[in-house]
Amino acid sequence: MFKKSFSFILIQLCFIVVFAQIPIVKPPLKGWHLLNYQQDGYFGTGVKEAYELLAGRKSTTVVIAVIDSGIDTLHEDLKSVLWTNPKEIPGNGKDDDGNGYTDDIHGWNFCGAANGENMSVNTHEVARVYHHWKTAFEGKQPINIPGEEVFLFQQWKRSEKLLNKQYETYVKNYPNIESFSAGLQTTNRLVTTYLNKQTFSKPAISYLQKTDSLGWAIGVWLDLFAKTTDSSVTNTSILNEITMYKNNLLAGKKRMEDEPVDYRGALTKDKYEDINDSIYGNNNLYDHAGNHGTHVSGIIGAVRNNNIGVDGIVDNVRILFIRAVPGGDEHDKDVALAIRYAVNNGAKIINMSFGKPVSPYKKMVDDAVKYAATRGVLLVHGAGNDGVDVDKEPFYPNPIFLDGTSATNFLTIGASGDYSTGGLIASFSNYGKGVDIFAPGVYITSTTFGNGYEPYDGTSMASPVAAGVAGLIKSYFPAITPAQMIDLLLKTGSVVQELVTIPGGNEKVNMLQLCTSGKIINAYEAVKLAIALYGKK
Repeated sequence: MFKKSFSFILIQLCFIVVFAQIPIVKPPLKGWHLLNYQQDGYFGTGVKEAYELLAGRKSTTVVIAVIDSGIDTLHEDLKSVLWTNPKEIPGNGKDDDGNGYTDDIHGWNFCGAANGENMSVNTHEVARVYHHWKTAFEGKQPINIPGEEVFLFQQWKRSEKLLNKQYETYVKNYPNIESFSAGLQTTNRLVTTYLNKQTFSKPAISYLQKTDSLGWAIGVWLDLFAKTTDSSVTNTSILNEITMYKNNLLAGKKRMEDEPVDYRGALTKDKYEDINDSIYGNNNLYDHAGNHGTHVSGIIGAVRNNNIGVDGIVDNVRILFIRAVPGGDEHDKDVALAIRYAVNNGAKIINMSFGKPVSPYKKMVDDAVKYAATRGVLLVHGAGNDGVDVDKEPFYPNPIFLDGTSATNFLTIGASGDYSTGGLIASFSNYGKGVDIFAPGVYITSTTFGNGYEPYDGTSMASPVAAGVAGLIKSYFPAITPAQMIDLLLKTGSVVQELVTIPGGNEKVNMLQLCTSGKIINAYEAVKLAIALYGKK
């Protein structure tokens, strides 16, 4: 009875749940995103060739703000390119420049307490919205909602829909995956005891006979390993994937049932709905930084040509860092104030590798985007990693204001790949007319915490690639405006002639169905046109 039910669950769940998350394509060359297809054979950005065009020209330092999870301020490939507040005296405990933020040497952290304590985890916006406005909106119809509350009601309804979907997924899948996990743990104990080691891969058990006393257990693991061509996959990695999946299912259940803890408010002590209550947080960008913000920063500005680690895209840059995205979802107020802080401290480009499906205080962010536009600041945002059409399933922040008008200083970036990564379009990338252009976002090697270097995937990586290309152009052509920059990048992107696979599906479509430009960003071509238009020495 046990073996029969276990085999059934294995067939039904194993490939979908476990191996859909294990890459089977070997990654390409480190730094492929900097190369050019015509010259180098990789469908990257042509940064290497762009610098060849710029030889002999002088650049000016461009400040690029990164709003993210935190940064390793001591990283060997980043510490020399960090923005330093020229009006602040480090470590004296005073607000020397009078902006309200004490000792903001390399930026500011809106996710912490005044005493330096930082948030390490956070909740999801869908849960915050659902539980906060449940009493006000549950059972209501749109006709009964006052005009000024219509958008918020729509956000609540979407939160309810998304949480219901997560809960239904839990109800449908958790009993099966729990039984599957228990059975797999049993076979794992039998095999590891027999081998007298805790970790094994396919080669370690392929010589064993399926007919001996361990036959059924060996057979289970050989069947699992047969579903991937990656020989480095181990029993431990498979078990970890299953545990992660189970935890995600349980988290979906918890978001629907339990009101989220206000981790942020316990530390910041601000009046959240008052955008003018803006002086909170600390200057600690390092604690609980994680890898994400460090990785994003390295893509943009890791020191070039120093024979250490990786090369960033911009060779004359200062990274101004604002921590506003702890684990979980960012808060609209923190994002809005982070944008304003970046603008007020000289950033000309702001990278935003984060996002969420609902934005209850969108007006705060919209107003900050408009403020950035008045100061000539370009915002670059990752499109999201859900493999969905953002025209049907919005991803925030976005450039469409509540009054229906759109920002003129906002670029939304999808994630592209290379033939060596399995395709020109990343299977996870969001897409649609709300996406402007694609940029490399698969197997992008960059800086990580503790002087590390790792390859990551995501529109979180595509966005800083695009921001870096914009920063490269801005440093050599400083008078270019956000509108001119957007026009330049969209005109000069690489045209994808072939049909591409739509993310999240199997259908082949024209690239113009995935973004407004139908292109992948190309630094070489952008610089070539910038020289023609703005390049008088």
